Formats: sequence, C-alpha cells, structure tokens
Amino acid sequence: MRLTRRTGLPEGLRSRISLQRGERVLAVTGGGADAALVATDRALHLPDGHAVPWEHIDRARWTEEGLTFTEEGHGRRVFGVEDPGRLAEVVYERVTATIVVSRHVPLEGGGEDGEGFRLVARRPPGGTDVSWQVHVDEGVDPQDPRVAALAGPELAALRAQMGV
Repeated sequence: MRLTRRTGLPEGLRSRISLQRGERVLAVTGGGADAALVATDRALHLPDGHAVPWEHIDRARWTEEGLTFTEEGHGRRVFGVEDPGRLAEVVYERVTATIVVSRHVPLEGGGEDGEGFRLVARRPPGGTDVSWQVHVDEGVDPQDPRVAALAGPELAALRAQMGV
C-alpha cells in the first residue's frame, strides 16, 4: 500500500508549491494552477513558487487590481485574483497575528496629518524571535535626519515599555 501525504492542495498545484513539514494550507484562490495564490499557516505562496513569510508582508489590501502588498526587501506586489475565496480574511488574520507591537511616531513639522514613521515588532508564526522595522509614512524621506534622530530613542523607550 502506497501512503501519500495530504496537502490540501488541488492536484495542479502540488508540483509548484513546496510545503515545509507540518505546514497547513488555509486558503487557495481560483484562477488555475499557474495563477493561484496559496495561503498556509506560515506563508503566502505566489504563482512563481516564491513563499512570502507572513511577517514579511506589510500593507496588504484588496484593490481593483487584486491583492496588493509590500514585501520586505522586494517592494510592492500585485496579483490579480479572479476568485479570492477565503484568501482576504486569511491574509488579514495571518499578517495581523505577526505584529507584536506597532507605534506611530509623528515627526515635528510633519504636516497636518502628523506624518512620521511606524516602529513595528513582528514575530513569525510559532516563533519566538522578534524583529523590529521602521516604516516611514508615504511622503516622508527615509533619509530625513528627523527620522534617524527619533527612531533610536523611540525604539528604546518602546522596547522598555513593552518588555520586547
């Protein structure tokens, strides 16, 4: 008798998606094997075979174009999705679950909208290591000396306050 591993993936996706041991499929979009997105408990698997860990996804949202998100180190990504199924709810829940703490720091003279930056602590699903990121608001220059002057002291204060 031949034993096969159940992955929860449609037959056409099994050759494209490489799941880690114990990784569970939570949602699969429609659109055929070549265009489908697969959400697991650990990552979002893209049509090109690249898996984006949930803690590396920032600013995910649905637009007229489809799923739009920013991946740490790779920039903005857009995927047209015919039938998202449960994907929207899974992406929201998984990305949100990686955030340990997020605090907005306005820059002095940052305009009427309080432009500044966010300090974000993230933890991978099931992990213990916390990573910190600084995300500047749209329209704020990452090289602005005000960001550098505030980020260090604000991060130290936030870490002390949160114990992270």
